[in-house]
Amino acid sequence: MFDEIINRRGSNSIKWQVQPGELPMWIADMDFATAPAVVAAMKAKVNSGVFGYEEVPAAYFTAVADWYEQRDHQRPDPAWMSFASGVMPAIGAMIRQLTQPGDQIVVQAPVYNMFFSTIAVNGRTAASADLSYNPQTARYAIDFDRLESVLAQPASTLMLLCNPHNPIGKAWSKADLTQIATLCVKHHVRLIADEIHGDLVFGEPAYTPVFSLPDELRANSIVCVSPSKTFNLAGIHAATVMVPDAALHAQVDRALATAQVAEPNALATTATIAAYTQGGQWLDALKAQLTTNRQTLATCLATQLPSVRLASENATYLAWLDISQVSADSAAFCQWLRAETGLILAAGDAYHGNGAHFLRLNLACPPQMLDDGLQRLVAGVTKYPHAS
Repeated sequence: MFDEIINRRGSNSIKWQVQPGELPMWIADMDFATAPAVVAAMKAKVNSGVFGYEEVPAAYFTAVADWYEQRDHQRPDPAWMSFASGVMPAIGAMIRQLTQPGDQIVVQAPVYNMFFSTIAVNGRTAASADLSYNPQTARYAIDFDRLESVLAQPASTLMLLCNPHNPIGKAWSKADLTQIATLCVKHHVRLIADEIHGDLVFGEPAYTPVFSLPDELRANSIVCVSPSKTFNLAGIHAATVMVPDAALHAQVDRALATAQVAEPNALATTATIAAYTQGGQWLDALKAQLTTNRQTLATCLATQLPSVRLASENATYLAWLDISQVSADSAAFCQWLRAETGLILAAGDAYHGNGAHFLRLNLACPPQMLDDGLQRLVAGVTKYPHAS
């Protein structure tokens, strides 16, 4: 199922707009076909031949609730939920509704680059409480003193949390999330959690949805989820925004409606319902393949590239690679790597923080493609003129 190499060249894929011989392993979509049940549901919809205006059925919200209850043993109330055409469109709309121009939006760099661009384009300022990095262990942690200092600043009105964290591939523990949410309440800062990678956690700590925190903490919180990363459905444009507090929920609904991101396209609810009601077995198989791919990468680094360290932990299909022994400029290295080997990775500087010393590599591809990418990476690092 996950061995097939699908030719996506010429398919209008952003990822595969590349030159002959190039191999893109940067953007966060998978080179796997989605679950067969999702394809079947969409085919049936297309075969109807009618694509009029759609509304979101109750079955959509029930499917979301059932999924989280079955997979994570935490059931969100469907009454908390609103549909959105994507996590980032929803976050942009909520920034405009819940904050004022010039306000600070708190983030934890290195973090998903779209956080920064969305904050800026909406006339707000990103204020980062950078994560602490231990170069000896190649692991990140939250500096809570630093975080509280930024949250306490008068201009800070909203925090964007990435849970699990992209690009560092880390699922935050329940204790970490509780402390973050508690500090947000203390300093009157709303918390929006982007949990789009929540289904892709391997081992401990397990994924903890922010909506599962105690009532007083989740009342100040908004959680955004989507099947897009889990089932490779980014082009379907479907997400769910969960807002337990009724008054805040009303504000969020107003934001989504004003931004016109609250209506589904003809396949959005069909694909989501199929994924959440029939996709569990497929996801289990996907995670087994991703586990194998992660081990392949780890073995390659240990045996062939000791100068490159795996800094990601137990979440996402995105590997965060510490190349500080190879280059202090990840953007320059990525440009050189593409020209020299055809391998296209994401330069870590886009994620701010200490990202200039890192690369992000997408592992969600057939083993043969991964082997090709890793061979190119080994060749590139070995040839790089500043390698140590």
